[in-house]
Amino acid sequence: MSNLIATISRINQFLWGGPLLVLLMGTHLYFTMKLHFPQKKIKKAILLSITPEKPEDSAEKNAAANLSVFATLATTLAATLGTGNIVGVSTAIALGGPGALFWCWITGILGMATAYSESYLSVLYKKKDAAGFYRGGPMYIWEYGLKHKSVGKFYAFLTVIAAFGVGCATQANAITQTTYTSFRIPPGLSGFVAAILTGFVIVGGVSAIGNLCMKLVPVLAIVYMGSCVLLLFLGRDALLPAVRLILSDALCPKAALSGTAVSSLLLSARYGIARGLFTNEAGIGTSSIVAAASESNNPVKQAFVSMTAVFWDTVVMCLLSGLVIVVNQIKHPASLSGIGDASFTEAAFLQFPFFGSSFLSVCLIAFAVTTLIGWSYLGESAISYLTGPKGVSYYKIAYIVMIYIGAILPLSFVWECTDFINAIMLLPNLLALYLLRNKIKTL
Repeated sequence: MSNLIATISRINQFLWGGPLLVLLMGTHLYFTMKLHFPQKKIKKAILLSITPEKPEDSAEKNAAANLSVFATLATTLAATLGTGNIVGVSTAIALGGPGALFWCWITGILGMATAYSESYLSVLYKKKDAAGFYRGGPMYIWEYGLKHKSVGKFYAFLTVIAAFGVGCATQANAITQTTYTSFRIPPGLSGFVAAILTGFVIVGGVSAIGNLCMKLVPVLAIVYMGSCVLLLFLGRDALLPAVRLILSDALCPKAALSGTAVSSLLLSARYGIARGLFTNEAGIGTSSIVAAASESNNPVKQAFVSMTAVFWDTVVMCLLSGLVIVVNQIKHPASLSGIGDASFTEAAFLQFPFFGSSFLSVCLIAFAVTTLIGWSYLGESAISYLTGPKGVSYYKIAYIVMIYIGAILPLSFVWECTDFINAIMLLPNLLALYLLRNKIKTL
């Protein structure tokens, strides 16, 4: 196992050490400028996400079988909010320094344009399956927009693998690590319980997933963001120094002409951008799969709504998590002594007025469960594309079993595999966006 982890780690160091950072950020910048900075319309996008659907924008039939625009946002956030915002930000800062938070945040700001583009094309080329559900995503874009079904199948295969790894193993592992550390519950037991609870929702299909996400995700997000704001208020005297430290570490490394400084800058960018990508998935294309399930036939509206998921996930929540960690580093440096990469957020929440560690643990578990549920739909859509309805039931069983297996895998192996899978999925999705760039419109 150690040799496998080391091999994957070396591949990731190469891919994320330069080539993919340039490709991803270049794509974000390109679509930001091409679409004339759609980020400026974030207020309008948020309002669209909560505005009732107009009859002329809805599918003529089977609208009840699909998701409302708000349900697509909630399901997308369910698939993205979670370990990326809590554990992912912690590991990014631990491995890349405080400056990694800046690069993570920039990935979110610019990635909104890429998320818009993905979702626009996904709605444009979505198709109805035999059960009356709308399906879409990069695989449909490649088949119907670019006439290359083989590439669509390749992407769908990657999505299934990612569902078992990125969406399943990382979340299940986070649940078991948290329950064991905080409550001394054996990993096997917590993994089994998580698999059973998640399975009940998954079996209900997309409607059950959407309904649960609409109820849980907004509440979880508000509670977690509120707790971060409270911690920042308590440590407000260190807030401005924390911002200075983040910016200086990201943009002005010491001894700028030295190889060490350049290496430090690349390390900061690598972990910041990689973790930013993991948490908001802009560039991977998976969030566009949920966008296609919308009852809306208006690609502009749905694209704006999907864009807000990146805003809430990375621009807001990852920023709050990261600031809490850096403020704690400045005010209570001793709290970080001897702890692991994924524990920086927990150390910060120890300063919470009451039950800080337990409160964070409950938040992490709840987010991880919703992510398991959200990602199950992404994999379901991919397997439906590959096999039709006949493979969906087998996929759901395998996914539930994988929750238990992922719960007992080594954390380092899980995170390295996550970065590797994300890297592979980027390539066909970004290529499709570029080839169909002139099809993408905005207001």
